[in-house]
Amino acid sequence: MARILVAEDEPDMAMGLRDNLQFEGHEVLIAQDGEQAVELVIQHNPDLVLLDIMMPKLDGLEACRRIREAGFIMPILMLTAKSQETDIVRGLEVGADDYITKPFNVRELLARVRAALRRTGAGEGLTKVLRIGETTVDMIKGKVDRGQTSCNLGHFELAILKMLVERAEEVVERNKILDEIWGLEGFPGTRTVDNHIVSLRRKIEPDPKHPQHIVTVHSIGYKFVP
Repeated sequence: MARILVAEDEPDMAMGLRDNLQFEGHEVLIAQDGEQAVELVIQHNPDLVLLDIMMPKLDGLEACRRIREAGFIMPILMLTAKSQETDIVRGLEVGADDYITKPFNVRELLARVRAALRRTGAGEGLTKVLRIGETTVDMIKGKVDRGQTSCNLGHFELAILKMLVERAEEVVERNKILDEIWGLEGFPGTRTVDNHIVSLRRKIEPDPKHPQHIVTVHSIGYKFVP
């Protein structure tokens, strides 16, 4: 069971989402505006957020930006009646992980929720603490500690690391990472994977310019070497 925040100002839509998610076995919190959504995230740290873009007080894009700036890395799925490409791009830029346009099929939405929770949820079978030299990574919270310094992994960085660690010593193709983590074929593109790998190495590798643990396999992808 996961704790899911539904931020939706239309009462019928919010109740419908709540009922379907509760039927799936999840605990559901409801926010009626963007400010309340940010407050509930800070108070309850849900496992996933369904965030409507068009909301009073604070729109979904600004709410998403504030949630990410506060350091929360749970999946955020944007809900909106708009379908313009600019809205999709803006949502991704402020930290959203998926984008669902109203009206939507409830079964599709539930499938996307399940996929997001699988990618970033409990991490069954995965060590809770990863040790790389003097660096330790909390694989649940995404916190990195190295000596006297610490930082947090972003949502995608943590998801990539989990995927590589689960397949330690195996070569994982860029397109495989893109498909499983973003769920989008060919978008945002394999360069996005490469950029997140660079950022991840800076946080966990002893020498990011000469990585020993997240190794590039030329023209194919990456592998994790314990």
